[in-house]
Amino acid sequence: MARTHDDDLFQSSTMTFGEHLEELRACLIRASIGLLFGVVIGFFIGRDVVHLIEQPLRRALGDYYINQSEKVVEEWEPRTPGAAGIPYTKEEMTDAITRLGLSFEVREIHTSRLGLSPDEVHSEDGRFPLGELVPVVLWQPLARDARVNITTLSAQEAFGIYVKAALVVGIVLSSPWIFYQLWNFVAAGLYPHEKRYVHVFLPASTGLFFAGVALAFFFVFDFVLAYLLAFNEWLGLDPDPRITEWLSFVLLLPIGFGLGFQLPLVMLFLERIGILEASAYAAQWRTAVVAIFIVAAILTPADPYSMLFLAVPLCVLYFGGLGLCLWLPRPSEAA
Repeated sequence: MARTHDDDLFQSSTMTFGEHLEELRACLIRASIGLLFGVVIGFFIGRDVVHLIEQPLRRALGDYYINQSEKVVEEWEPRTPGAAGIPYTKEEMTDAITRLGLSFEVREIHTSRLGLSPDEVHSEDGRFPLGELVPVVLWQPLARDARVNITTLSAQEAFGIYVKAALVVGIVLSSPWIFYQLWNFVAAGLYPHEKRYVHVFLPASTGLFFAGVALAFFFVFDFVLAYLLAFNEWLGLDPDPRITEWLSFVLLLPIGFGLGFQLPLVMLFLERIGILEASAYAAQWRTAVVAIFIVAAILTPADPYSMLFLAVPLCVLYFGGLGLCLWLPRPSEAA
């Protein structure tokens, strides 16, 4: 319900406009100090965080090359008719790949010439004896496969990775304190009877932020990576990812999800203090859906999966926020 009085927002406050700016500066300083403490903690656990961040990418690369290996098993044929084939059955190789987590590469050698010097054996016509090649399978654990390892291209890149990992930890750990400072600043400009909403919204805001971060890290990453690697496969390109590029992806996506998940609280807050009404949310839902998809495209990397995984939950949260505005009783009504 909109305000029924024409009072200015700051009329009941003793703070001037300049004092509100000073309050904003103080809140930003306190939030920055909290972020600094979070980053310091991040430096102590940065190494473990880097290994944790690597896991979704390593897992996706492992699945990609296991799939490639299974295709090799199905499609490999000798170079010449009647020549020797791979010295394993398809069932044996599939078991080694899927159950034991092994990867392999197929090489071909001339077994008849092993241990012989060049002047002891040669073809009669001087041509390379292609038909005498025998396939040899080289096995290794998938974790040791060089194609699954994530690379750096410069000596200082590893240090930059460590600092970025500490920054990610700092943002996540200090997010409750940052949200607390943000809501404190908002409360400074509210009527006394409206400030109670801050105490209700603060824990919910923090919980929604962590829910968005968890959704991105534990669910979205696997789908997005599977899609991007499938696109590589379709183009016939083998991926060679760098940890810096992956970390930038990890830094952007979960924070974008966490901020996006604040939508229902923002809607409810604006409705409760009378800036917008639930009827306006209901009437403009089509425009809101278009805006959500545009914002999701900005907050996520340039792939359709991550955009959809953010936009669809935000649409659900939008209508959830509308439902909260319509059905959640006001404190006065509940009393």
